Amino acid sequence: MTAPHRTGTLYLVPTPLDFGTPADVAAAALAEWLPQETLRTAAALTHWITENAKSTRAFLKRVNASHPLAMPLQAQQISELPRQAHKKGDHTPGETADAAAQALLAPALAGHDMGLVSEAGMPAVADPGSSIVRAAHALGIPVQPLTGPISLMLALAASGLHGQSFAFVGYVPQEAGERTQRLRELESQALKTGQTQILIETPYRNAALLQALLGGLQGRTRLSVSAGLTLAVQRTRSGPVSDWKRCGWATALPLDLPAVFLIGR
Repeated sequence: MTAPHRTGTLYLVPTPLDFGTPADVAAAALAEWLPQETLRTAAALTHWITENAKSTRAFLKRVNASHPLAMPLQAQQISELPRQAHKKGDHTPGETADAAAQALLAPALAGHDMGLVSEAGMPAVADPGSSIVRAAHALGIPVQPLTGPISLMLALAASGLHGQSFAFVGYVPQEAGERTQRLRELESQALKTGQTQILIETPYRNAALLQALLGGLQGRTRLSVSAGLTLAVQRTRSGPVSDWKRCGWATALPLDLPAVFLIGR
């Protein structure tokens, strides 16, 4: 009697939130932020789908320091998501994106466990990867998320804003007029419904976004900013916009590091 064919499992592997930060502020060891089971699982995998192959190799080098890899780094099978997924995301179903995602999962169909990984945090959450998860479900491949840091949830918990009704809205426009209009729309939604609005920006534009928030929001609107989460220099400030202006809180934040911005009431 022939044994039933076993498909591999797709593991969603979180990574530390220090990607791209200066060496003197980066986390010293993965074990500070990733549980042992997550590290053991990552070390056992040999097939990967990734946002960026270079950063994944750097991550695996760090894993290897505490949990020897099942296969040498140069022998690991690492496939990158299509460039389009980086530019426009891959959360919208479509024949082309879904077909490409299914092709990347061929090793799992052949019986290999696979890891999906982004540059920082949980893949497919504020990062590309949802097309891979969607394809795995369509192909009958088990999906298992592993435990690790998720910046959006850490920032929400630290904000004091509504944690039972919230929306992640991603990036806002870069052009000043469009950005102000969008921020006021998000503020209106937050004040009207109580739903916390969560947004992000690339680190080199964090300061400009914060100034736009302080200049465009009402004084009574609550604003929370968490910068450098999980790092030794991490800071969170939360309170009415009027307090931000009166106390000069912006100067105490490491805005050159990844940050999460939240608007609420």
